[in-house]
Amino acid sequence: MNDPCLWLDALPRPAQDGNKYTRGHALICGGFPMTGAARLAARAAARAGAGLTTVVVPAAAFSIYASALTSIMVAPLEMPNDFFGYLLDTHLSGFLIGPGAGVGEYTRERVLAILATRRATVLDADAITSFEGDPKTLFNAITGPCVITPHEGEFRRLFNLTGDKLTRARAASLRSGAVIVLKGRDTVIAAPDGRATVNINAPPTLATAGAGDVLSGIVLGLLAQGMEPFLAAAAGVWIHGAAATQFGMGLIAEDLPDVLPGVLRDLY
Repeated sequence: MNDPCLWLDALPRPAQDGNKYTRGHALICGGFPMTGAARLAARAAARAGAGLTTVVVPAAAFSIYASALTSIMVAPLEMPNDFFGYLLDTHLSGFLIGPGAGVGEYTRERVLAILATRRATVLDADAITSFEGDPKTLFNAITGPCVITPHEGEFRRLFNLTGDKLTRARAASLRSGAVIVLKGRDTVIAAPDGRATVNINAPPTLATAGAGDVLSGIVLGLLAQGMEPFLAAAAGVWIHGAAATQFGMGLIAEDLPDVLPGVLRDLY
């Protein structure tokens, strides 16, 4: 069972002599016209402790993102290839692509470019679906720390596996080389080395649009600070559930990032 005793010692803590640069720099690929998902993920990454969080967005969407995000940096992509220039920044310590990104070749190219950096990466939503029918290309590209966060429908688009949820998640992790977060009421987190844990603290109020985007942002924030992928995924899932429980009824995804400080305070 997923419990803080598994990962609490590894949970990043701000150092007395630290600064925003030592706490990691998270980069999120923002989509258009679906802009809400990446904004939710960005706020969650920052609340989870990333010292800097940047969202790169199509120039046409800049005003939408910039007006909604204040402590989050928003970088407009004037030309399509501008995105690949951002990947050259060695200070970036974690990437997220998928929420609101759109399904297709555009997203596929960016996923493969991110994975080629071999830095910590979270793949969610459209980044998963964009490889439906060609999962081998994705799996071959995973050579660094990577967390994939599918729900059951997205999972089936990449993996033709049978068996119980734990068995399928472990097999998928071994096949892909990534940590798999197979979401649901009993989310399973599985690593390629065989480690696995089942999370059971998620309340039914998490069944709301955007909650998964917040989860991917939390995991990104922990990865950007240097947390090991399996432990970051396990911690992120538990913290996500605890935040929803703490908020209670009436929860919408926008509420979750602002509840994270209370959950983290209790953990620390």
